[in-house]
Amino acid sequence: MMRVTTDSGEFEIEVLGLSEMRGPASEAQKLYRETEESKARRKKVAEERKAMMMFEPAPVGRPTKRDRRRIIQFRGRNS
Repeated sequence: MMRVTTDSGEFEIEVLGLSEMRGPASEAQKLYRETEESKARRKKVAEERKAMMMFEPAPVGRPTKRDRRRIIQFRGRNS
């Protein structure tokens, strides 16, 4: 069993075999299997990350001219 951490998350895999030579990814994928718990955990994290993307952070600093126009328009003041 191995735990692999990358930028995209953490994987828990079971090593099924080793290869003497470096080969194509399709052959390498036959040498390991990701655990069901790891798959479920990664799916949950991906869903949470997707949900968080809906909440954009507030802008930092002064609003631009375009932002100011939109704020005024939103508030209902046209002058």
